[in-house]
Amino acid sequence: MTRDLRGAVRALVGPTLALAVVGAFAPGSLEPAVRVYALVVCAVALRVALRALRRSFPPTHALRRPATRDSGDQPRPSSLARIEHETALGMAGAFDLHFHLVPRIRAIAAGLLASRRRVSIDDAPETPGEILGPEVWALVRPDGALPEDRLARGLSTAELRRIVESLERI
Repeated sequence: MTRDLRGAVRALVGPTLALAVVGAFAPGSLEPAVRVYALVVCAVALRVALRALRRSFPPTHALRRPATRDSGDQPRPSSLARIEHETALGMAGAFDLHFHLVPRIRAIAAGLLASRRRVSIDDAPETPGEILGPEVWALVRPDGALPEDRLARGLSTAELRRIVESLERI
């Protein structure tokens, strides 16, 4: 700490001499010079305080090490990031669930039903509902209602897990 104070005093020698010169040779400009000098003193005091804080608190380390990638790894596709974002929004609120995640789940369910079971999600409501299961069908049915409370909670992790497992069983 004394080393920092000595450095602060050394840093203030030049501005103090400049203030004295302005006071002696241009007394009409003393008021702005004092204000500038006060700013310089504050900056030096802030520097001393920051150095003291840096010494008193140990450097922090990340809780998790950053994932290292091999040079052969491909960057993550933007579509995956978009799906992750929609899923997070759908889990957070009913509005985002209805307008962001449900259309994505509906498209996935429609594609799976068409390719694996040769069933259209819109044509025969009984068949897709039986294949998808009641929980998924309630979410993706064409006549799904808007959420009553748009600020309500979206899907829970367990519900999302059951929906994904249901889609994987198709």
